[in-house]
Formats: sequence, structure tokens, C-alpha cells
Amino acid sequence: MSSNLILICVISYSILLFAVTWYTSRGATNESFFVGNRSSKWYLVAYGMIGASLSGVTFISVPGAVGLAQFSYLQVVLGYLIGYFVIAFVLLPLYYRLNLTSIYTYLQQRFGNYSYKTGALYFIFSRTVGAAFRLYIVVNVLQEFVFDDMHVPFFVTVAVFIALILLYTYQGGVKTIVYTDTLQTTFMLLSMVLSVIFIMKELNLNVGDLYDKIANSEYSQVIFSDWKLKSFFPKQFFGGMFIAIAMTGLDQEMMQKNISCKNVGEAKKNVLTFSFVLLIVNILFLILGALLYIYANESNIPLLIDATGKIVSDNVFPNIALNYLGPFSAVFFIIGLISAAYPSADGALTALTSVFCIDFLGLKEMQNRTEAEKTKIRYAVHIGFAFLLLSVIVIFKLINNDAVINNLFTWAGFTYGPLLGLYSFGLMTKKQVHDKLVPIICIMSPVICFFLNKFSQQLFNGYIFGFEMLFVNGLITFIGLLAISKKNN
Repeated sequence: MSSNLILICVISYSILLFAVTWYTSRGATNESFFVGNRSSKWYLVAYGMIGASLSGVTFISVPGAVGLAQFSYLQVVLGYLIGYFVIAFVLLPLYYRLNLTSIYTYLQQRFGNYSYKTGALYFIFSRTVGAAFRLYIVVNVLQEFVFDDMHVPFFVTVAVFIALILLYTYQGGVKTIVYTDTLQTTFMLLSMVLSVIFIMKELNLNVGDLYDKIANSEYSQVIFSDWKLKSFFPKQFFGGMFIAIAMTGLDQEMMQKNISCKNVGEAKKNVLTFSFVLLIVNILFLILGALLYIYANESNIPLLIDATGKIVSDNVFPNIALNYLGPFSAVFFIIGLISAAYPSADGALTALTSVFCIDFLGLKEMQNRTEAEKTKIRYAVHIGFAFLLLSVIVIFKLINNDAVINNLFTWAGFTYGPLLGLYSFGLMTKKQVHDKLVPIICIMSPVICFFLNKFSQQLFNGYIFGFEMLFVNGLITFIGLLAISKKNN
């Protein structure tokens, strides 16, 4: 596929995106930016959240991982369903009852200012590193397959992406994102479905043949019973449940869209609908993954191998879509990839701005500031976080070491454990804690978990932690909070 054609796709898509942005951001205020005036349509939020939940990493990695872990990821997705029910019936009623704009305000009301700032700061760290990592993965693919041939420097590619995201979110915020995420989810799913169709055509398969082909392949195993491995069913299932609770229900980026609905009833419908649709979408991505490997095997397509002899799974989908399935496949892959990249970055940028403005600057409580002055402050914070994301992505590129970058991403994931512990303790007990000691507990817990994860095989007779580490992290935080709780008078 020519670089010029790809560039035309990117420009055309961006024009469409900005048309939607212009239409939806007219008359936007600070209230529009933070919570969409609490008037978002629940079905649009539910649909758009699919794109925000999957991200560019999922778009590439879930199909690619099928070659290494078969359909084991489905165990995690089934756990998501339970987690989303907890969000719908426990967390959302809490957020609406307290009329929260930033969900971390709950920690201030329940425990105090130190707990509040710790929760908000952990979100900023997690989301900054996480969003930068996800965008880095996508931009890196585009750079390798497209922009290197055009002699465009990596820094320029990233800067353009960040600038586009900044421009279409700075005015409307959540109000705009609800609509742009809907657009982007549509193109991402279209890209995925068309990829399945293109491969089925290459293999001369109909729907019935497709089922038989995958069911009889080496890629269709779902349940794994070796308790020491990461793929053990209870680890994956309950890990998925706590991932949904922590990384959606306790994440400002994901919840700001939910609390933008008119009322808690519509927000519940949004989450429950989204959870079942997400299950179907993930199954389709796994089917795509199996087809990619079957097609590669039957067509003798060489797959990239790393130094340890393992398949570089993140290279499989881009390689086949761009080089072997024809120009239409390549066009839709690029559009799908961009569509997957934008929702994870635009939501993160808006949420980071919201949390910093509300939780650290107290923007909503500034009685001595006019609305125009508050808007200027928000603009400055928004631009500042855009530059921060740009800087982190460029640093990732300069590091150029996947192991180091993955460790940073792992560390960012560990910070959701203390949030899980804080909210669980607040909701499940009536105890008060020594607020000044909370940051110490929230620092100790991820550190302990990091070393448990690193040395688990030596410490626990070959046991390897998987997604259940998030629960362990939250449990350690919970026990730590119990230890620093105040005695009842």
C-alpha cells in the first residue's frame, strides 16, 4: 500500500472527526467539558465506550496473542461481566448520590484530604503512562509501516497525533468525546469485521466452515486448568472481574462518560448494555486472531520471531493486513488502527485535565474567578497534559527497550490496586483511618506486589501471578488501612 494513499486516509478521517467535533462542541462550557452537561444519551455512551475500552493495544494485541495463549483471554472477558454489574449496582449509585464530577472526591468525603490527593495522583500517573503506552504502540506501527518510508521523524508523527487530539477535545471535552468515540468505535469494528471477511474469502470459507476451522484448530482452547500458570481459569475470571471494577469503575476517564448521563438509571443501562456488547466484540477479535494464524500457516507467510524464538504477536495483524490482503484491507486496517488509538488518548487527556483542575486546583470552587478565567485555566492544563503525553511517548522511543517500557506500564497498572483497596474499605466498613498514613500504605502495597510478582516462582513453588495480582494489591491495601484505622470511641 502506498504511503500517499495512507496519508489520504488519515487526512480524510481527521476531516470527518473535526466535522463531528465542530457540530458537537458548539456552545460548550466548563460543565460540558467535565460532565457533558449530564445530558449524554446512554446508548451513545455505551457504544462509544467499546472503543475507549479496547484501545489500539487491544486492536493489535488481542488477535496477535491468540498464537501464544489461544482463547484464554475469553476467561478474562467473562470476568468483566461480573465487574460491570458491580459498577452498575454499587459504584454508579454512589457517584450519582454524591453528585460527583471527579470520582476521587468520594475519598475526601470518606477519609480525608491525604487519601483524596493520593487517589487522584495515582490516577494521573496510571493514566498518563497507560495512555502514552497505548498511543506509542499504535504510532510505532504507523511509523514502521508508513511514515518511515515518507522520511517523517517519529517526533513529528507523535506531535501531529497529539495536536489533533488536543484540538478536537479542548472545547467540548466529554460532550464531544461521547460522539467522536461513537464514530471511532464504528470504524474500528468495521475494520475488524472486514478483516475477518477478507481472510474468509482468501481461505474460501463460509460461516459454517469458519466455525469448524477454528474449533478444530490449535487456537480454540478457552479453559486452562494448571493452577500455576497465568491462564488458570479462576485467575483469569476473577482477575477480569477486578480489572473491570478498578480500571473502569475507579477510573475517571471511563466513569466521566457514565456520570454524564441524565440519571443513574440511564447510566446503569449504559454499563450493562456495554458489558454484553463488549463480550461479543472480544469474541470477534479472538476469531480474527485465530484466522490470522490459520491464514499465515496455510499461505506460508513468515512471521517475525524475537531473540527468544517467540512470535512477535503484535506484528502479526499489521503485517498480514498491510502486506497480504490487498489495498482495501490495508486502508481499513489503518482507519481501524487510528480509530482505536484516538479514544484511549482523547478520553485520557480530558480526564487528566478534569482531575487536575478539580482535585488539585479546585477549579469548581473558585468563587473569585469568572467562567472565562476558569476556562483559560482549563485550557492551560489541557495543553500542559498534551505536552506531557508527547514527552512520555518520545521518552519511550528513546528508551527503545520493550522490557523497560512494559515494566513502566506494569507499574502504572499496580497503582489501581490501592484505589481498589481504598474504595473497598470505604464501602465495606464504617471505620475511619489516620488519613496522613494512607499515602504510605498506598505506596507500600504496589511495591510489595511488584516483588511478589517478580519472584513468585521462587517463593511459591512455581506459581505465576496473572490478573489476580490486582486483587492481591487491593487486599494488601485493605489490610494496611485496617491496621491504621482509628479505634471506635
